[in-house]
Amino acid sequence: MNVRRSAAVLAATVVVAGAAPAVAASPSPSPSPSVAIPDGLFGTADPTYDGVWRQSLALLAQHTAAVEPAPKAVAWLSGQQCADGSFAAFRADPARACAASTPVDTNSTAAAAQALAALGGHRDAVGKAVGWLKSVQNKDGGWGYTAGDATDANSTAVVVGALVAAGERPADVRTGGHSPDDALLKLALPCADGGAFAYQPDAKGALTTNDDATAAAVVGALGKGLAGDAAEPAGTAPACADATDAGQAARNGAAHLAGALAKDGHLVSALPGAEDQPDYGNTADAVVALATAGHADRAAPALRWLRSHAGDWAARGGPAAWAQLVLAAHAGGADPRAFGGRDLVERLGATGPAPERQEKKKKKKEERAADDDGSWPGVGWLVGVGLLVGAGAGFLLSGRRKAGRS
Repeated sequence: MNVRRSAAVLAATVVVAGAAPAVAASPSPSPSPSVAIPDGLFGTADPTYDGVWRQSLALLAQHTAAVEPAPKAVAWLSGQQCADGSFAAFRADPARACAASTPVDTNSTAAAAQALAALGGHRDAVGKAVGWLKSVQNKDGGWGYTAGDATDANSTAVVVGALVAAGERPADVRTGGHSPDDALLKLALPCADGGAFAYQPDAKGALTTNDDATAAAVVGALGKGLAGDAAEPAGTAPACADATDAGQAARNGAAHLAGALAKDGHLVSALPGAEDQPDYGNTADAVVALATAGHADRAAPALRWLRSHAGDWAARGGPAAWAQLVLAAHAGGADPRAFGGRDLVERLGATGPAPERQEKKKKKKEERAADDDGSWPGVGWLVGVGLLVGAGAGFLLSGRRKAGRS
């Protein structure tokens, strides 16, 4: 998901080629970090507004690509959790207990819960995170960016992903008699207006199409998380029909995205006041949404466009951007290790701590180098001696054969 409209985050955001606030895969609001980058955190940009989000996406993408993340990267994320189960976007001093003024939010909490659940071994942390999310559910069944904020499609969708990751049925998570499905359905536009989703109703209660919210809501309404879950191709073009449930609303949203991508293969920036420009992050999210809805074939043009155009954007955006491309490639049936001439998994890994297996190989290499430093007969010396001994034995045997024939 590429846009979260937290006022504090928006104020700190620079809109550049699909840039977005806190939880976005975009260039950092501050090129020069105002805080020290902790050991174990992905990325080198200021993590104040997106530390937990980018870490969660990076770990989810590595897991999706069958990479075992570095233990210290996982430890950093789990160490950000407050005692009540919530997460803030970033805590510079996690050893200090969270206070009532700590700016925790639903997006960071839900993303972290999804990542930790996928990695396994964090049942208590995930349970506490989901418990906190349930405690701040709005009466309409949805969630806003922070507790008490009006429901929005993006926040509700990412929380649905956390609920599912924890083994919950979103339809059973209710407040005031309403579930997340009800909240998302209320944010769906009718087919007469295109069938997309709105981020939130405007001041007059009207709904306006938002491609970013649509990509997020399609996945959430289908009961999936940030990584999506590619469904068997439907074989037919997505079509809009009157929606009486969240599932049909999701299919309508998929039909809208397919149409929006058909012209140029990409979406455009949805941020208020921004000039129309390619929105790389939202395009990647749309690929995940379409694949999850069973229309990966309709996402193929967007994947081709991302292959050709998204590399420079991801290099500027950092770990969350590389992660979005990994998830899009995986969902769309492409190889993230050979995507437009780039190994997305390797590029993502280079922005953070070396993955577990890579770290083990590095240690073994260092141990071998230590063996060969001249202070003790090392492996290389022993191998060399072995070769000489073997060669000598060969010469001796050869000599004996010749002697026997003479």
